[in-house]
Amino acid sequence: MKISNITKSVLGCAFSLFLTMQGIYGNDTPAFTLIGDFPTIGPLPPVTIPPNNPQTAAKVELGKKLYFDPRLSGNNWISCATCHNPVLGFTDGLPRMLGGPASKEGGRNSPTIINSAYNEFQFWDGRAATLEEQALGPIQNPNEMFETLDNVVKKLSGIPGYVKAFKEVFGTGVTADGIAKAIAAFERTIVFANSPFDRYMLGDENAMSESVKRGMNLFNGKAECIKCHNGTNFTDNKFHNIGVPADGPLKEDLGRYNVTKMEADKGAFKTPTLRNITETGPYMHNGFFPTLFEVVQFYNGGGGRSENKSPDIHGLNLTGQEVNDLIEFMKALTGELVQIKYDAVSLPYPTLPMDF
Repeated sequence: MKISNITKSVLGCAFSLFLTMQGIYGNDTPAFTLIGDFPTIGPLPPVTIPPNNPQTAAKVELGKKLYFDPRLSGNNWISCATCHNPVLGFTDGLPRMLGGPASKEGGRNSPTIINSAYNEFQFWDGRAATLEEQALGPIQNPNEMFETLDNVVKKLSGIPGYVKAFKEVFGTGVTADGIAKAIAAFERTIVFANSPFDRYMLGDENAMSESVKRGMNLFNGKAECIKCHNGTNFTDNKFHNIGVPADGPLKEDLGRYNVTKMEADKGAFKTPTLRNITETGPYMHNGFFPTLFEVVQFYNGGGGRSENKSPDIHGLNLTGQEVNDLIEFMKALTGELVQIKYDAVSLPYPTLPMDF
């Protein structure tokens, strides 16, 4: 299902409308071995909806249309779904995104929007604090959708279907702020849960195999994954330099440093969620590793070389069986789209307004 034509040597070691919904999960969770005091992994809580952008079914439907509409781009060819395709785990399946007028390869991997509603920062370098802010970034990026907000507003204002929808949802004409809020509202419905891990944590002892259970103990113990991939969405929402080798058009990517200008942030990138990780490769900020096996072996060997590498990255001495068990646990984090309380937002491409 994934697209990857590169082969790498293994390094180091050879909603709901009320998504304020009242917790769809219980409190009793099985015990496992922990290596430290980190936020507990477990089933997801309700999504927090910002007070300045409440969810409504009409707003989500408008956001869905905008998300799939290529007319938000300069050539009327690239949509949000081009790089965040539901069929490909809401990514594009490529090591690095393709964008701009010449479909040129960019420097970074397209991150999934699955459970992005739980992110404290958006983008690999965290330069956007909210989904609303994130939604407008790619539209204006000359290497992505290469359009201007003024021109997008002008185009959509010439489409009666959009004019009507914006009036109904926001009480205004088409605005950049409305575009951002509608797309963000739709993205907040892309919540995947009910994985084998979730079912096990809710008391179904048969939801995970013995190999997966061993993998979970490794995750929380010897493999030390829990240090960064913690909490209910399996991310600490922080930034780390793990020494991923440069690849693609960027010979150097300073990551979070470009946002903060802090020396400690050089080469640091956001910890991604591990939920549905089997569907969102290739992996790392530059798509360097095609498979989870290569990712685990990279960590097992102590990561890559970097003067600013996190002190938490070191050799793990995992056996072959332990590597396999750890991967099996990550596979058990694959869930399904949670059905929300208004009639579910389906994933197939919607019918777009064509009257312009």
